[in-house]
Amino acid sequence: MPKVLLFSRQPLTDRPLHEWLDDTAGSVVLITTAKAVEGAEDLLAEHFPMHRLVPDYHSWATEQIAEEAARDHGVDLVASTSESDVLRAARLRARLDLPGQRPDSATAYRDKVVMKRIAREAGIRVPAFTPVDSVADLLGFLETAGCPVVVKPRFGAGSEGVTVLRRPADVAGFLARQREAEVPYLPGQWMAESFVHGDFFHVDGIMRDGRVVHAWPGQYRGSGIAQRVWEDSPLSSVMLAPDDPRFTTLTALTRDVIAALPAAPLPLAFHLEAWIDATGEPVLCEIASRAGGALIAHAYERVFGVQLAKEGLRAQCGSDLTLTAQPPAPREVAGWTLLPPGYGAFVPPADPCPVPTAELTLQMAPGAVGRGVEHLTQAAAVGLVAARDAEEVHKDLDELVRWWYAATSWVPTEPVTS
Repeated sequence: MPKVLLFSRQPLTDRPLHEWLDDTAGSVVLITTAKAVEGAEDLLAEHFPMHRLVPDYHSWATEQIAEEAARDHGVDLVASTSESDVLRAARLRARLDLPGQRPDSATAYRDKVVMKRIAREAGIRVPAFTPVDSVADLLGFLETAGCPVVVKPRFGAGSEGVTVLRRPADVAGFLARQREAEVPYLPGQWMAESFVHGDFFHVDGIMRDGRVVHAWPGQYRGSGIAQRVWEDSPLSSVMLAPDDPRFTTLTALTRDVIAALPAAPLPLAFHLEAWIDATGEPVLCEIASRAGGALIAHAYERVFGVQLAKEGLRAQCGSDLTLTAQPPAPREVAGWTLLPPGYGAFVPPADPCPVPTAELTLQMAPGAVGRGVEHLTQAAAVGLVAARDAEEVHKDLDELVRWWYAATSWVPTEPVTS
């Protein structure tokens, strides 16, 4: 059994690493935080006695602590569970000369400018784009591309910091937020790209050594991912049917992108996003070397029996893949929705969900105070729907959302005063 150093800031109560991995007590050196193991101290002591708790997970000091732990315990592999750890895990592998994704591959899957340059050179369609290292870069791109333009962090995830500039006032507003922005306004941190009009999709699966092992596409529903935070709207997705012509378009794009980017020799989960424009042609948005968020992994598991976040992590830790080839068309199709918090004290539905194909799970306790959607995957409840075909899933998701809004209320609360 190889010894693995594992970066994870996920709460052990939400992501049961001790259940996902084999022989954790003797093989896993866990780098985590006190907050992530709060309420699970007994699990930490039993399953991860070689752990190291770090005070500031995202600081450079964490990488030094991780390297010291890796050398002390003689680890054979380095693994991570979050996109923010992809690069630091790759750097540590390079320093210790360990197998797995190295910095050239990790950078291509994290830095959206590097990613799009490689894809464009391989003949893959991407939006017009530019790095934004100064105000002059942004203003020059606006003059060339015209509005609307999307500004985003090069290393962002989950639509973090994404802004659509539609008019001069939007440009001024973006520049005025410099002091409050979590991502610094510094060279190497931001990019701009032209706005793409089209339907938005994702493709998720497992890749290895520059090829797709298995994958399946889905389509996002609604006004869009970035707009969810601004509009407090549901975020939903439905898997495509295998006879949908867009299925072939998206799977071909995925194969081309993964073949173009620097490969990692060991299996990894991936999450690709792309548009299909009015001409029917795909345009790459981005790809990450980790499992998709929200309920993507849950929907995949419902249909194919493989939980992508778990499978990707186990593969990084040296375990064999559960599914080693593209599966045939599933007997059912899955979709999901994130139902947004409202404003005020949460009063959940009094009756069970009436949609027979839906599994509804509350994410907020009754009485908890909602303040709208504050980050992309925040939800008052999540719903997973599985039915015989995509058309039925769309219909049932619509019914679920209508019932939720009719049956849920948010009681205004008085502002707290000192």
